[in-house]
Amino acid sequence: MSKNKKTNAMRILDRLKIDYEEIVFSDDSFLTATEAADKLGHDPKSVYKTIVTISKTKENYVFVIRGDKEIDLKKAAKSVEEKSISPIKVTNLKELTGYIKGGCSPIGMKKQFKTIVDEDALDNEFIYISGGKRGVEIKIRPLDLKKAINCEFKDIKDEN
Repeated sequence: MSKNKKTNAMRILDRLKIDYEEIVFSDDSFLTATEAADKLGHDPKSVYKTIVTISKTKENYVFVIRGDKEIDLKKAAKSVEEKSISPIKVTNLKELTGYIKGGCSPIGMKKQFKTIVDEDALDNEFIYISGGKRGVEIKIRPLDLKKAINCEFKDIKDEN
């Protein structure tokens, strides 16, 4: 058990009895997913970032993609059967999700939005996602993430 205060994401995983590992790497500094991978010595292909979006129909969607990749907004929109989506404004993130930039986990948001994880996550035994606080990551099996948030795996990355 961690000496640190459990985040909402961790409490949910505990309640669901899903195995995970908490990794604390800094107090409160903002790092990109690739910077976090470098700092922790993780393979960048296993570190994922969370992107919260809004569609023209005003629906919110969450996308989880490798930190060293960019989201293809057209593929992402198609994956949720929308014509177009765009990232929400950072100023709206905390109110909508309960999380801040650099600490936004796909697990434990105020409301569980439809979530798509890039299919390449399935190539990893474990992936690292935000633990719900800056400087905290969760190491989790991709299929355990699916159990926690009922996500789908689809190709949403930009191939460029």
